[in-house]
Amino acid sequence: MNHLTLRGTHREMGFQWGARLAERGLRLLDHVPFPLEAERRAFAAACHPAYARHFPAALEELEGLAAGQNCRQEDLETVLFTTYALPPACGCSCLAVSNGNGVFFGRNSDFLTALEPDYTHVTYGFSDRAIPFTGNTTSFVQMEDAVNARGLAIGLTSVYTPRPRPGLNAGMVLRLLAETCAAVPEALDRLRALPLASCQTLTLADAAGDIAVAECSPEGMRVERPGPAGPFVCAANLFHSDLAVPLPPGLDSWRAAERYDTMRRVLEREGETLALSGVQALLAGRKGFLCQYDRAAGRDTVWSAACDLTRRRCLLAEGNPGRTAFREIPFPVERGDSRP
Repeated sequence: MNHLTLRGTHREMGFQWGARLAERGLRLLDHVPFPLEAERRAFAAACHPAYARHFPAALEELEGLAAGQNCRQEDLETVLFTTYALPPACGCSCLAVSNGNGVFFGRNSDFLTALEPDYTHVTYGFSDRAIPFTGNTTSFVQMEDAVNARGLAIGLTSVYTPRPRPGLNAGMVLRLLAETCAAVPEALDRLRALPLASCQTLTLADAAGDIAVAECSPEGMRVERPGPAGPFVCAANLFHSDLAVPLPPGLDSWRAAERYDTMRRVLEREGETLALSGVQALLAGRKGFLCQYDRAAGRDTVWSAACDLTRRRCLLAEGNPGRTAFREIPFPVERGDSRP
């Protein structure tokens, strides 16, 4: 994975990202796995007003990114604003546990092996009042999992979107929540007020021990909390509420139901006593199918993130966690915070 540390305003950080890649001869638009067709351009243009109203800082960052890459901002918006809302989608598995040992979060990112050189771990340090965070992405400034300096962790899984609507997509919503919310209730309230372009789950956990899964679509949102089965929540690439719709024939969900069943089975059995090492073992596929893809087919778990929010620890496996060791990475901090 690439590693970036960015400081400044949103526009300045976007420019830093774009310029650093340009210095290495990398052009983001050369690595997009789909054509920028008229349908995508029209949908992205229809989404633009939602970003201007709810997340104008993202537009400032894209302005800087376009300047650093010497490309059109409209092209970057076409890529970002249509991802998740329009095919293709990816896999991914996510979980959170809150028990007597602490509060734990974990996520596997499942995507295309051909794009592995572009995947990025990034740390944002804002010069304004936004909350610093560290996150991981397959697609530049949108994030797929993140933990912020207040101890809020969020991870997404994509879900088939039968009726996309102009709004914010999964990765940009996660960005917005990561840099503006300190706890799960605040994030859920913010999420309810946003127009959504795509279907997705967002798994949330905070240092106070609050955990939830939000199944969200353009039609509405349902929130799952821990129940009688144990002190956990988990999600893959299917809804389990009344928002669920039948998948189109032949749609590949990357064995989503099997991954979800693995997590539920293990967490129902071990959720009361699980610690960070158990989260790592589950993500690594040592307790059932979760990441054991055939790389020859061009897909794999391309990174895995695990956090202990109680002890402010972040771990990252920069590849399939069944073959790649987790290593500790710095927990994000706010200016003036001397904690490790």
